[in-house]
Amino acid sequence: MINNYTISSTEKFQISDIQFNKDGLVPVISQCVHTGVILMMAWMNKEALKKTIDTNDMYYFSRSRQKLWQKGETSGHFQKLHELRLDCDNDTILALIEQTGSACHTGAKSCFFKSTKDIHND
Repeated sequence: MINNYTISSTEKFQISDIQFNKDGLVPVISQCVHTGVILMMAWMNKEALKKTIDTNDMYYFSRSRQKLWQKGETSGHFQKLHELRLDCDNDTILALIEQTGSACHTGAKSCFFKSTKDIHND
């Protein structure tokens, strides 16, 4: 649970600090602000990032559709932004969010429901 540890986040960052990839995108990992559960990973471009910051609603960039999308716009499973954090290499964003409903398009709470836990290597 997120309440069991503290992350000191005292260093501010600007959009200009972010190292977007050659396609102008940055990976964003969404984490529940209340439980610490990792919910999903998606991509943002600068437009999605600015819209997310301006509205406190999570917007991403769809690589397959080549357009901006708001999480929950079709499912009703919205994400509300609490805080954005930038990693030490400036190339990955952690979004602390409040999730309404399921995060995964499959209906699962988290997109990370597959595991190697019971797989044995022969």
